[in-house]
Amino acid sequence: MNRRIRSFGAVAALAAPIALPLAVGGQATGSAEPASWAAPRTADRHPDLVGHWTNDTYTPFERPVELGDKQTFTAEEAAAFFQAKVDELLAQADDDIHYDDAIWQAENYAKVASMRTSLIVEPANGRLPALSARGEARLPQQRATQRAVSADSAASRSLAERCISWGNVGPPMMPPTYNANLQILQTGDLVVIRHEMMHDVRMIYLDGRPHPPPSIQWLAGHSVGRFEGETLVVDTTNFTPLTNFRGSPQNTRQDIFASERMHVVERFTRSGEDSIHYSFTVDDPDTWVAPWSGEMDMRRTEGPIYEYACHEGNLGLANILRAARVAERSGN
Repeated sequence: MNRRIRSFGAVAALAAPIALPLAVGGQATGSAEPASWAAPRTADRHPDLVGHWTNDTYTPFERPVELGDKQTFTAEEAAAFFQAKVDELLAQADDDIHYDDAIWQAENYAKVASMRTSLIVEPANGRLPALSARGEARLPQQRATQRAVSADSAASRSLAERCISWGNVGPPMMPPTYNANLQILQTGDLVVIRHEMMHDVRMIYLDGRPHPPPSIQWLAGHSVGRFEGETLVVDTTNFTPLTNFRGSPQNTRQDIFASERMHVVERFTRSGEDSIHYSFTVDDPDTWVAPWSGEMDMRRTEGPIYEYACHEGNLGLANILRAARVAERSGN
């Protein structure tokens, strides 16, 4: 558990004024590889993506409305935004009866300030497109269910609360609030992505197989990939209508669920010895009026990843439902 112990040092570092590289587009300033650098290769000569990585970021999923079409911060603005997030993490109120966020949400690697104002890069306003008519029609029930306001049954509680999935596995992959750690394994016909949160494993098939019939569905869809030069291109379909967007409730939209028609294309490109540029496009005409795209940088970290032994929801679920029945009998 060495990484967990060292996280106390990361918390202390966060309290100090920042002097960090700023991620601009797909590359962090001050860390560009020399012109002679070439991505390492596997035995079959494809780019090597193997390793432990993090997509941890303070960059919001959607751009704050007040920023309009402003895609990037100045260096000074990025530093100020980053420091505000650090201050927010360290300012947990004494009467907030919860675990200490500044400890449990820290890692042994440093946070990195980013020039991006949102993970979404298209549309130009950095926000999700409007919902389509069918998406709007589904939203009320989905929102009520996912936000866990109902205690009719265990199935009416959110997947995250029940320790099943945070949705950060994607695709597209969105960072959770903490434990944004993953491991990539790679063979000639398979790429495997292991996520620490919530111990999910995603399989990307490189052997040329087609997607199965639409009647066969997965929460994270069915992924097939191919290499185009330096980039692994992943095509995912066969989602269920239970697939929600995406990641932590604090920085994404878990109240929006996709449909069976969702189609996601991702691109993984080694951008440096210790970095992968990750981009994606999502298309689901039964949920949004237009496709939308995003991008972020993944950074190499020290492994291993650990089991995310989520159990609070399992222990608390019986009492949540029991209290709801008591309230019903009392007329509350």
